[in-house]
Amino acid sequence: MGVVDFGVESATLPGGVQVDLPVIRHPGASAIVALYPDLNIAMLRQYRHAIGGWLWEIPAGCRNAGEDGLQCARRELGEEARVAAARWDHLGSIITIPSFCDERIEMYLARELSAGEGTLDHDEVISVSRVPFEETFAMIGRGDIVDAKSIVALYRARDFLELERRG
Repeated sequence: MGVVDFGVESATLPGGVQVDLPVIRHPGASAIVALYPDLNIAMLRQYRHAIGGWLWEIPAGCRNAGEDGLQCARRELGEEARVAAARWDHLGSIITIPSFCDERIEMYLARELSAGEGTLDHDEVISVSRVPFEETFAMIGRGDIVDAKSIVALYRARDFLELERRG
């Protein structure tokens, strides 16, 4: 299997109807809100061929064989943003397109950041910026950030931090 496996599967639905359904099997992924002490976050400007342009996104990527969500998150943060984190909090998971894909993305808040190591994949075209955390919500409102995993993770991180602050 490559990154994904596409096929048609025969299924019997709960009502007893038998159908052939197109299904994409995905290894899973992780997405990271990397928060610096100055309340900036690592944001990527990434070229995405499928949509024909550039997207603002948080660091994220597919799990390799044998990786769990946190291992994937640590690796992807290093590869895409060249950042390492000493503190990790799980923000939950999302399923991206349940009508035909089983991809599950685990979301994390990464803090206590330091310089990290990694190399972009050969097909990644990315620039990294530090963006004020609160500005990302204005970017969502303006339609500058339209990537679903990034939007959900940013809101989950904000909620997590608010609960943490309240203690």
